[in-house]
Amino acid sequence: MRFLPLLFFAANSLALLGQMHGALPPRSVSTSRQFIVYGQDAHLRGGVCDLAERMKKNVLALLQKADDWRTPIVISTHSAQAHNPEVPPASLSVSQTGAGLKIQLDLHIGPELNGSAIEREVLRAVYIELMYRKEPETPAGTAYVQPPEWLLEGTLALAGGRAAAGIAEGLSASVAAGNILPLEQLLRQQPGLLESPLRTMYRSYAAALVLTLTELPDGRSPLGRFLTDLPRATNDPLADLMAHFPALGGSAEQMQKNWTLSIARLASSEPYRLLSCEETERQLAHMLHIELLEEGGKSASFALEEFPKFIRRPDSRGALLGLSEELGLLTGRANPLYRPVITEYQKIAARLVDARTKKIPERLAEIRATREHISRRMSAIGDYLNWFEATQASTPSGAFRGYLKAAELALREQPHRHDPISIYLDAFEVQSQN
Repeated sequence: MRFLPLLFFAANSLALLGQMHGALPPRSVSTSRQFIVYGQDAHLRGGVCDLAERMKKNVLALLQKADDWRTPIVISTHSAQAHNPEVPPASLSVSQTGAGLKIQLDLHIGPELNGSAIEREVLRAVYIELMYRKEPETPAGTAYVQPPEWLLEGTLALAGGRAAAGIAEGLSASVAAGNILPLEQLLRQQPGLLESPLRTMYRSYAAALVLTLTELPDGRSPLGRFLTDLPRATNDPLADLMAHFPALGGSAEQMQKNWTLSIARLASSEPYRLLSCEETERQLAHMLHIELLEEGGKSASFALEEFPKFIRRPDSRGALLGLSEELGLLTGRANPLYRPVITEYQKIAARLVDARTKKIPERLAEIRATREHISRRMSAIGDYLNWFEATQASTPSGAFRGYLKAAELALREQPHRHDPISIYLDAFEVQSQN
């Protein structure tokens, strides 16, 4: 039944285009059949179809959703009109027809239109279709809400893992300068008004926000609900974000604090590189200690296995919730062998938050044994690889070539100079040694 509106819409569009141009323009349909691309150039139509499918794939991967589209997206390609420069190179129109929602993207192909501009508008169309998927009866004439700019820029920055080094470098520069962009300013910023260097910086922050939200506990599900609730959003983007992502903070001050910590972490810990087993074990061991304040303001540290000592304390709940959030952030960068281990620790922390301690000691002992088994196995693998390289390799690895060359140069006799000053210094050195 979902293809019925598509048939009506396609028929109406073809009839309208036929009346305007006297003939039906050629068209191409993407693999998912959601994108219908019109234009005279078959290669261009195929390229736009592939680009649109890639953008939608990135969105679905980000939200972890299945491809269950309801509204087709029409893309019309035209040659740029030199005599009509005021026509924008890419324009997206959203309206309501008798057959339902109509989303159409007009592309005027010319020297001013590049691939990133097409990606941005296609991405905007995909997000709008998701936002209004459950609101097919939107009255005609309603002003359609646009997806936030930070979400568009962040999705583009993270698409296919691109520009990871540039994002980390941009954040590192801000952290080093002590000038981290406030979260509320990021949410309200219009990147189209920024110059190129500031636009690049904005994209780094937008990518950091998307990463921060998706790394929160169940972050991808709230992000999907945040998207579908955008048509009813308020004029306070910070409050909307707080309502959908309570783990980010319960107040504007707490959200800004967590945002600053997240930017510092992303800038300093190379978030785009997976940790090794040894690095993961080290960070995990550090996290599994609960810090609580004793009388007199002194801090006391408890291992998670010592939960009977602190579980009844009123401040333990907040510490355990913080531990669960940190474990969730670690999951995204941990070595894949440790991800089931971290997930189990998250479940244990969630049970301890509610003071449910049944079988917790047994589960903790079992998971510690698993960690020790992983450590022993990886150590054995490392020892074997070192032995093989040292004794079984048929050719030199070249790993120590620089050291051997430096030692050879150090042992090589340096030629003596015979100018008067050098002769005097050599004689003085000999006398000094005697």
